[in-house]
Amino acid sequence: MDIHNWQPLTIEEVSLLFRDISIIWGIAGGWALDLHVGRQTREHKDIDIILFRKDQYKVYQYLSKDWILYKAYKGTLELWEGEQLEQVNDIWVKKDEHSAWAFQLMFVDQVDKDWVYRRHPEIRRKANDIFLTTTDHIRYLRPEIQLLYKGGGAVIREKDDLDWQMMLPHLTVEEKEWIVSGLKGQFPEGHRWLKTESI
Repeated sequence: MDIHNWQPLTIEEVSLLFRDISIIWGIAGGWALDLHVGRQTREHKDIDIILFRKDQYKVYQYLSKDWILYKAYKGTLELWEGEQLEQVNDIWVKKDEHSAWAFQLMFVDQVDKDWVYRRHPEIRRKANDIFLTTTDHIRYLRPEIQLLYKGGGAVIREKDDLDWQMMLPHLTVEEKEWIVSGLKGQFPEGHRWLKTESI
């Protein structure tokens, strides 16, 4: 299975596909940051859709009629057949066995009314406050939360560093304070992004 064969849907195609599903979802990843600044800032090889884990069965039922869904976990891809997923956070989706990957689902956790950052569960936010919406009514993950996911990974990729530098001028004081607090919470020993002069 070729993990590099991606022909991602456009944001418009994702919006159309998810238009009739009765769950809260939003665009994540680099595209979320581009939606926030209002323009495409770099090439994107995939597209990520974020949703709450509690809605996984609804999204499986909605998509599985027309799409094939694979669980991505610890470097492997296995067919997802609708079973409850507690540890798996990422689902890769394609139209059929021979087609390219079209989009990725990312599950996030919720406790009561709070979104919980799984890498450091003390970091929380009201679940109804993790998304923003464009003038075209496209929901996307808040930039400071998306940057925490990028900066909090085991490996910070070149594109993550580029996204960090690109987004800094667009963040409000409150958004900067939030991401600084989040990175300090997860990395009390220090984090290279916190050495940025403009932070």
